[in-house]
Amino acid sequence: MTSRWGVLVLIALEGKTCRFSELKRAIGGVSERMLAQTLQWLEADGLVLRTPYDVVPPHVEYSLTPLGVEAAERVRLLADWIETNLPKISANWLKP
Repeated sequence: MTSRWGVLVLIALEGKTCRFSELKRAIGGVSERMLAQTLQWLEADGLVLRTPYDVVPPHVEYSLTPLGVEAAERVRLLADWIETNLPKISANWLKP
C-alpha cells in the first residue's frame, strides 16, 4: 500500500470500479507488470477486490474493499495536504 503505485491505485479506484486497462490509463506511466503486481499486493492485503467474469474475452474488474475505501480516504487526505503545502515544502529545499 505504501508504494508509489499502490497509493495511485487506491486513489484511482476511489468511488468506482475499473478494468485493468482503465486503471493503467488513469494512472499513467505504470507498466503492465508493475500494475499487475501492485493489484496482487493490494488484493492480498485485503484492500482491493478482484472480480473475474466468465466471458470471452476475459473480463476482470477491480474495486476497493471497505478496508480499501478507508485507506484511500486517508491516502487522499495526505495527497491533498502535500499538494496544498508543496510550495512551502519546496521552499525549504532552497534554504542553505
